[in-house]
Amino acid sequence: MKLSLYIAKRYLFAKKSRNAINVISGISAAGVTIGTMVLIIVLSVFNGLEDMVNTLFSTFDPDLEVKISRGKVFVPGTDQLKALDEMEGIADYSLVLEENALLHYDEKQYIATVKGVNENYPDITGLDSAMWDGSFLLKADNGRSYAVVGLGVANNLGIGLSFITPLIIYVPERVGNVTDPANAFVRKVIFPSGIFCVEQEYDSRFIYVPIDVMRELLMYNDEVSSLEIKFTEGTEAEDVQPAVEKLFGPGYTVRNKYQQQEIFYKVMKSERLAIFFILTFILIIASFNIIGSLTMLIIEKERDISILRNLGAANKLIKRIFIFEGWMISVIGAVSGLLLGLLICWLQQEFGMVKLQGETLLLDAYPVTMKLTDFFAVLGTVLLIGYIAAWYPAHYMSKKYLKHENRN
Repeated sequence: MKLSLYIAKRYLFAKKSRNAINVISGISAAGVTIGTMVLIIVLSVFNGLEDMVNTLFSTFDPDLEVKISRGKVFVPGTDQLKALDEMEGIADYSLVLEENALLHYDEKQYIATVKGVNENYPDITGLDSAMWDGSFLLKADNGRSYAVVGLGVANNLGIGLSFITPLIIYVPERVGNVTDPANAFVRKVIFPSGIFCVEQEYDSRFIYVPIDVMRELLMYNDEVSSLEIKFTEGTEAEDVQPAVEKLFGPGYTVRNKYQQQEIFYKVMKSERLAIFFILTFILIIASFNIIGSLTMLIIEKERDISILRNLGAANKLIKRIFIFEGWMISVIGAVSGLLLGLLICWLQQEFGMVKLQGETLLLDAYPVTMKLTDFFAVLGTVLLIGYIAAWYPAHYMSKKYLKHENRN
């Protein structure tokens, strides 16, 4: 092993009689370096985007959501709510009642989803940390109710917190046989206290009001659309979700954060896997240069092969020399690529060199998160491709010359 590795190193770094071999070897190493670098950068960017999305969803989505399987609303039992209060791993929960409504502000109208929630709702999600203007205030000390609107809703209606114009919410009459169109809606006048900014889809869709205001609009008593639950520090969904599912029974759907955005996460993972395979395929193509370089080297070293055979070298040792020769090109390219990828990812983390297009509250440059598992996966993939690319010419070309020697 040591002898074959030593000879392979001498062959790799020694000057060849044909300059083309040096050029092809350099191109091979450069191709592997660039492919490895791009692969680790892309995976790190995907990690950063996933972390950003997790942060975004954590701001809006609860750790656990309970909804009825059929229908829109349900009345949670007193025993169920008490059990949630006492259940280990649950820090808090909020009752939620939501419905689409027509908003009227000054002379403008807009359709949005109005969510009635408890006053502790910022503790359940994290919307209070995403306020663009004002604060997440639903009830004042004097008992007056307020609304918190998304930035998209505010822009469409021209809402300003410094204005004295009220926001009017219209909801279709839920009960009764309405014959007069003028009385077909239940209306509520409310003033905005804050504007939040999470993500364009959410910002243009939701506004928040106290749950008693929403019940008044919909003429409900104790009904809710869902229960949104917050875990204690360090609690995972698998620690609590089965107990909550058992508590509410088969007529309810209990979803964790991943399940609430299941399609999105699956698409992200599929894209990540597809990009990995595409870049791996490019690495395979780049490794074809190793086959050409090694083939030319074996042809050049025909005399050396003959000398080694006469000195008693086994066929296995000679094959191993050229396998190590080609593999070292991959190792040099892989290590160089990982180091360059690490440097570029660090520069992006520290200085944000590549900016995101458009304006966002969360960040202005592409996020990057480096994971050790990605470095090991990329290194293993490149070395495996390099070994196969080195084995092929070493096996077939050296076999040809070894047979030639045996006939002699």
